[in-house]
Amino acid sequence: MANSDFPERNINGLKVVIDRTTCIGSANCVKSAPEIFLLDEEKICSFVEEPESIEKERIIEGCNVCPVNALLIYDENSKQIVP
Repeated sequence: MANSDFPERNINGLKVVIDRTTCIGSANCVKSAPEIFLLDEEKICSFVEEPESIEKERIIEGCNVCPVNALLIYDENSKQIVP
């Protein structure tokens, strides 16, 4: 079940999860992958409502730059690949 503190999206075969309880609002993810991430009014990472097309490598890069590992990625076999 989706939780508002842990929103998730399936993008290009990857399940991306945001841990909003851990996010510190550095915006590194937004700088790396603005097609899918934004900072909301609370300055916490959120998903763009209607994400643009983005390559898997850029999704992974956008999540890898999080300084507090608040972004998680799982592959199509539910194996965690980030962090």
